[in-house]
Amino acid sequence: MDWKQHAAGLARTAVHPASPWQGPVLATPRHMCVPRWYAAGPGGWTPADGPADETVWAHAAYTDQTLVTRVGPVHADHAADGQAVAGRPTSSSTLPSLVVSMLTHAQLLEGQALLDVATGSGYSAALACARLGDDYVTTVDVDPYLTEAAADRLDSLGHHPGILTQDAGAELPGEYDRIVSIVSVTRVPASWLRVLRPGGRLVTTLAGTGLILTADTDEDGGAAGRVEWDRGAFMATRTSDDYPPQLDALFAQARERDGDDVTQSPFPVLDVMQAWEVWSMLSLTAPGIEHRNGTDDDGGRMTWMLHHDGSWARAHTQPGSRTMTVHQGGPRRLYTLLEGIRWRWIEHGELPVYGARVTVTPDGATTLARGGWTVTL
Repeated sequence: MDWKQHAAGLARTAVHPASPWQGPVLATPRHMCVPRWYAAGPGGWTPADGPADETVWAHAAYTDQTLVTRVGPVHADHAADGQAVAGRPTSSSTLPSLVVSMLTHAQLLEGQALLDVATGSGYSAALACARLGDDYVTTVDVDPYLTEAAADRLDSLGHHPGILTQDAGAELPGEYDRIVSIVSVTRVPASWLRVLRPGGRLVTTLAGTGLILTADTDEDGGAAGRVEWDRGAFMATRTSDDYPPQLDALFAQARERDGDDVTQSPFPVLDVMQAWEVWSMLSLTAPGIEHRNGTDDDGGRMTWMLHHDGSWARAHTQPGSRTMTVHQGGPRRLYTLLEGIRWRWIEHGELPVYGARVTVTPDGATTLARGGWTVTL
């Protein structure tokens, strides 16, 4: 494969021409990091084999897109050809423009030591090695197969960074000037603060949100920064082979059951996870909500909100209507929380999540604040 012409096309779409990361994107054969991946289909996730069709491989690897490489506990490298796998994605090769954005937020300088959190395919580590040099890059992942495979692939590219196999939220060896996480966290791990040198910077996303958080360490062992104005989202950290099962039993109840409260809402149905401000604010207010969307037999839009505490909501908009009927049950009124956030957006023209000030205590308590609104994670 003449991968350099494809990498040049990727660089044109994923990196600003003046960015110091353009050179690493041009010099890194992404397809070597992702020899197999999953394609989504009606029957589940079907593995695709790059070497079997170099045209498909080149298109997949050098398009600015995320490639799912693990579903549930099954790596694409281990999946049988043509056999669909059911489950949720648990690892991927993130779209290059977002990887570059996270690395750019780190404000890396030559000679600074970087900890790359979530090795995945090894692509982010390869970019960092191409710019900083192998001796200044360490990458960590909880999955031993991922770190082993990434080590082999990075070796084939001529890169030999430090590679750790462990939970990135646990105690970490070494000291670093920058930590960039290609996986989301519920709050900043205290272990990160302990290995960041004075004046060090961390870059991460918050789980269940589209918020990129940057913070610089301060004299008391904590950190301060802000939520950036651009957006990004990653899979959440995990400590086992798979994420907890989805709330299918609760969903079966919520599909048709009358709620304890039945109300009319002036709003149309919203796909919450596509409304990044609203989704982020709701996730910070009530973490752990599972969202599902669908239509009724007449084409009316429907949405469900589910929570592991047993709370649920179902909203339904009839075809041609802009209002909803809302059913809610369980200990909390999830849709009422969502509606309050939507009213706040209408009244203020924005929500306070993007641009919020961030303070992190030495034990990792992470506080966001803006315009009189505050939340501590």
